Amino acid sequence: MHSILEGYILEENVLDLTETGGEAHRMANTIINQGFPDLNEIWGSEVTVAYPGLYAGASDLVGIYQGRDSIIDFKQSNKPKRAEWIEDYKLQGAAYAAAHDYMFGTNIEQTVILMCTPDCFFQRFLINGKEFREYKWKWLKKVDEYYEQVSK
Repeated sequence: MHSILEGYILEENVLDLTETGGEAHRMANTIINQGFPDLNEIWGSEVTVAYPGLYAGASDLVGIYQGRDSIIDFKQSNKPKRAEWIEDYKLQGAAYAAAHDYMFGTNIEQTVILMCTPDCFFQRFLINGKEFREYKWKWLKKVDEYYEQVSK
């Protein structure tokens, strides 16, 4: 699904005629049809971000979503999720946002999680405002705790 979405963004067609590929195409098309209409601008796909000496990763998409500078992440899931079940996804988005801000001088305002199940049930999670700021602090606390453990 990720490869298909990346191909769509980069205007490079990806075709997988296997049964699994067909499922991935259906899921990707669901995200494109239901999640991408609110995507106002794309800054980059598979953007490598790093906070020097601390952590690094690659975000699925960076751009403007519903008018806000955003880290956008694509997720596939076997079943629908509740917001309280995706804490790790929220932390990941906060981490990528902090690193992107550091590297590029941006001010990422939210994480957007676009999720789809094999039966094409679409979910969108927007983490912004106070909740987004709290996740950035939670992430930095986790980084501090990790390096405290490593240095012992």
